[in-house]
Amino acid sequence: MPLDAETLWLLAGVLLILVEFFIPGVIIVFFGIGAILTSVTTWAGWTPGVGSQAAVFGVSSVILLFGLRRYVKKWFVGHSSNAGMTDDDFTGREARVVTALPGHGGDGQVEIKGANWKARSEAAIPAGSTVIIERREGLTFHVRPRH
Repeated sequence: MPLDAETLWLLAGVLLILVEFFIPGVIIVFFGIGAILTSVTTWAGWTPGVGSQAAVFGVSSVILLFGLRRYVKKWFVGHSSNAGMTDDDFTGREARVVTALPGHGGDGQVEIKGANWKARSEAAIPAGSTVIIERREGLTFHVRPRH
């Protein structure tokens, strides 16, 4: 049973919104909403061709992204990007390496206060080691080995 264009756009929109839960950043959700808007305009008969559907999808997604992201991001992240903690709460603290850090800025994981966080280090550090947090960029800690 072939699916019509409005159903495909709707499914794509729902899928993109669900992807936002697994790849947070409050970006993909706007493309999902753009796909749902395209589904509605296609269902209403306003965008019968692929070109007009692509235009509605692209324009609406970009307008939503740049127009609403700063407001919607506060709902997901809160009013402070640090969620109540300053970088000073972590800088200089020790953390335990959960997933080995390959070095050269490669990603691994560290445990801090019972939670796992993404971490990067210029030096290779094996799992189980203790590291010192140098700084934080978003949800990623930059660490160095404890000497």
